[in-house]
Amino acid sequence: MATSTDRPTALDLPMVDPLPEATQRYFDICTEKLGMIPNVLTAHAFDIDKLNTFTALYNDLMLGDSALSKLEREMIAVVVSSINGCFYCLVAHGAAVRALSGDPMLGEMLVMNYRVAPLDPRQRAMLDFAAKVTRASATVEEPDRQALRDHGFSDRDIWDIANVAAFFNMTNRVASATGMRPNDDYHAQAR
Repeated sequence: MATSTDRPTALDLPMVDPLPEATQRYFDICTEKLGMIPNVLTAHAFDIDKLNTFTALYNDLMLGDSALSKLEREMIAVVVSSINGCFYCLVAHGAAVRALSGDPMLGEMLVMNYRVAPLDPRQRAMLDFAAKVTRASATVEEPDRQALRDHGFSDRDIWDIANVAAFFNMTNRVASATGMRPNDDYHAQAR
């Protein structure tokens, strides 16, 4: 089997060659900022429209305007991915939590079991909600949303929490179903 540096997934879907100029610029920015092109991007690069759709939604949810910090959004990604057992996202977003928090232990705790992490009550409520969305979204009711409001979240914040959780539920399933492998470099980051 190919290693993560040979092929981003167990599927043999070749990248468009040559990449469109805008895509190549995006990949160059990734290399400059991250030191690599995340395998999730190269996995989508067999179809530039799919890649552009994926990156537009990811960038909006994870990097766009929100009262949720980047760290909080990454924390949601890790908790959802932990519940779903998504190796790719646990490695990649666990590294992001370690980097953004400056706390390698927090990243590991969230990967294994967020309930053991030293979270403030607001963060705990946010992650409890994301976990419920992941395990049983049809059971989310007004008291669940009110619990978030009681911790200072606005309705817009609740929308953002739900969307980040839902996005990672989708991407976890795609990553697991296609055998997506994280870049090896993630394992050593922010330790």
